[in-house]
Amino acid sequence: MLQFTNFALRRGAKLLLDAVSLQIHPGQKVGITGANGTGKSSLFAAILGEVEGDAGELSLPKDWVISHVAQQTPQDTRPSIEYVLDGDGELRELERQIAAAEHEHAGELLANLHGRYEVIGGYAARSRAGQLLHGLGFAAGDEQRSVNEFSGGWRMRLNLARALMCRSDLLLLDEPTNHLDLDAVIWLESWLCAYPGTLLLISHDRDFLDSVVGHIVNIESERATLYTGNYSAFERMRAEKLALQQAQFEKQQREVAHMRSFVDRFRYKASKARQAQSRLKALERMELIAPAHVDSPFRFRLLAPEKLPRPLLRLDDVSVGYGATTVLGQVRLSISPGDRIGLLGPNGAGKSTLIKLLAGQLEPKSGELTAARDLQVGYFAQHQVEQLHPEHSPLEHLAQLDPRARESELRNWLGGFGFPGDTVFMKTAPFSGGEKSRLALALLVYQRPNLLLLDEPTNHLDLEMRQALAVALQDFAGAMVIVSHDRHLLRVSTDQLLLVHGGRVAEFDGGLDDYPAWLADQSRGRRRTPGSRENADAGDRKARKRREAELRQLVAPLRQRIQKYEREMESLQAARSRLQERLADSSLYETGDGDVLRRLLAEQADTEAQLGEAESRWLEACEALERHQGA
Repeated sequence: MLQFTNFALRRGAKLLLDAVSLQIHPGQKVGITGANGTGKSSLFAAILGEVEGDAGELSLPKDWVISHVAQQTPQDTRPSIEYVLDGDGELRELERQIAAAEHEHAGELLANLHGRYEVIGGYAARSRAGQLLHGLGFAAGDEQRSVNEFSGGWRMRLNLARALMCRSDLLLLDEPTNHLDLDAVIWLESWLCAYPGTLLLISHDRDFLDSVVGHIVNIESERATLYTGNYSAFERMRAEKLALQQAQFEKQQREVAHMRSFVDRFRYKASKARQAQSRLKALERMELIAPAHVDSPFRFRLLAPEKLPRPLLRLDDVSVGYGATTVLGQVRLSISPGDRIGLLGPNGAGKSTLIKLLAGQLEPKSGELTAARDLQVGYFAQHQVEQLHPEHSPLEHLAQLDPRARESELRNWLGGFGFPGDTVFMKTAPFSGGEKSRLALALLVYQRPNLLLLDEPTNHLDLEMRQALAVALQDFAGAMVIVSHDRHLLRVSTDQLLLVHGGRVAEFDGGLDDYPAWLADQSRGRRRTPGSRENADAGDRKARKRREAELRQLVAPLRQRIQKYEREMESLQAARSRLQERLADSSLYETGDGDVLRRLLAEQADTEAQLGEAESRWLEACEALERHQGA
């Protein structure tokens, strides 16, 4: 087993771990959590023998084979499958010995070597490497491409495949999902659940941790504490611990109240559709999650857009692609304020292409794209992070967007994104990937967009920042389109899922939890047959589209009425809250001014009556919409 006894570790003058004593048994799968800079990666370095502990003891069996993901990929002109096969050191050593024995015509030795080769699965090794590459998103034929042909993100996938190729006793994975899309994350999750060895996993993806690990080691205040259960169980235990501290408890209650008010506001609406119902369940889960993050350093909100035209963007039979290649065709999509859209689809299907089209970075090859005059797009993608000026500080970046703003206002804004005190004056060049992503997000949302396009926004963000982003997105009044491998963010931030697949964009028939099954069907080759609905003949498709167009025209006024009543209810609920605050003020009763009290009580009764009428009209409109859609 892996054992720490009064173990201490420093990096420079900073004490990361002190008096750590815990045991990790063979076969256990353990998630390593903690804020950035607490020592998670340094702990891995100590296990690998790259750094020595400053006190105590770290021990593990001498015969254990340890595998980890290299952070750099060397220059290599060989086919990628050969690079992946190098991960199995014993396999490669036996291949060298077999080649030498064949050269020397050592028959008996050669027979023994081939026997060992068969025992370790050598004859199936190339197939196993191919399966790893396929699972991590590589296309057919990529296994023969040179390693040097791949970009940095795909080389990291090669490094991950190489680590998984190793038949290890202990597997160390540090943020393995950072360079993966959702499909690859789901595949890796399944692979790790079946992994027979001991796993230590650093990850900021709560769904991934929940599915894979059975223990959590949380590093906090120079201590490492082992908890039994997955990440959600750890959050509950930590929340109970924090709730014992009164100041933290009060902060927790404000966070939970914020979540509950959102759930209550949309409770009826959420019961009207499966996607919305699933989001309601996710929001209710967030009430349980929030207490474990009350001490998060991140507190921010998305500023309300200045204008919210309807629709913000409309696509009619649009096709888009690169050069002579069309990636997506016949795209029909209308995006209005309040829409929260998550994009699903296999790697390379065109999700990022669609985002770039919506952002105006790609022009339609055909069809019509109509943008509202007051459309203000906020687009987050990796290239935005890379475009930060390395010699500028966070404060300088933000001041360039708003030169007239007071420094104190800009510093307060940056503080909510984890840049407190003098960190706002530091140059961006040495920032970590997470710090750069946080800064790019801070700059993006400061500009008050009414359409947010987020392409993998959680890459390099830790759990606390992901939670803060999920909370902030709840109150955003504009529209959002999100591509993310973080299923928790998709669950709590979206209420409509679109599937990008086969050159088309259509609503996904199911919830987020149904997507892995859809992927499995695709991988097994269960494509739609010519007799299926998706491949109906041209006449059926035209008839269906005509019926859908007629239905859209019929329900459009109903949708407008529903949105009008929702805005009215929000306004009345805000007025009711203000009146309740006035009536709860003890000074109102101390003055003995009965006229003011009677007026406030009358206003309260009138507001309640108006709210009741608005809710009744809203429910009637919702029921009418359901009848039309079900017809």
